Amino acid sequence: MSRDKYVITIARQYGSGGRTIGQMLSEKLQIPYYDRDLIRLASDDSGINEAMFEKADEKVKGGLFHPAEKIYQGELLPPESREFTSDDNLFNYQAKIIRDLAEKESCIIIGRCADYILRDRDDVLSVFVHAPRDYCLMQAEIKLHISGKELEKRVTDIDRYRADYYKYHTGREWTDARNYDLCLNSSKLGFDRCVEEICAYMKVRFS
Repeated sequence: MSRDKYVITIARQYGSGGRTIGQMLSEKLQIPYYDRDLIRLASDDSGINEAMFEKADEKVKGGLFHPAEKIYQGELLPPESREFTSDDNLFNYQAKIIRDLAEKESCIIIGRCADYILRDRDDVLSVFVHAPRDYCLMQAEIKLHISGKELEKRVTDIDRYRADYYKYHTGREWTDARNYDLCLNSSKLGFDRCVEEICAYMKVRFS
């Protein structure tokens, strides 16, 4: 690759192994990997208690969204605003961190609508990792140590909340392949091959 700096964003279905693939890619490319670290960085940058970001995340997991979309525009509200600690402004601060990271270093960013936030940059490769439901359930069972209907409900809920979160902040459908540069079925490729395919795509994209 001839490009000195690049960013890889990874969106993923629960149980597809997208986070693991991101971590493996980070080790292979020797570049930082950001997931929940973004909450801490956004808290440090804004001065807003990290617990408030965590609380907003819990609302995501609980599906507590306002019916209307609040598509991200990049605005940040000042501390004197009554909406400074609103969920929308908390998202905007996370988005600011994502933009700042993309500006200064090569990195891998998991979730957080990063593909949309960085959509206008030509040094970004967006990836969506997916897999058939049976495979995702099998992988989720290993992680969550639950099974049966409880497992099915948990996986369904998490994916629905991720889809709602993405739709709310971007106005787009989370699973629409047109939102991403590369879509990978981890059940057919395996994690190692997914990493290889991303690296191969990068050589073409950033040459």
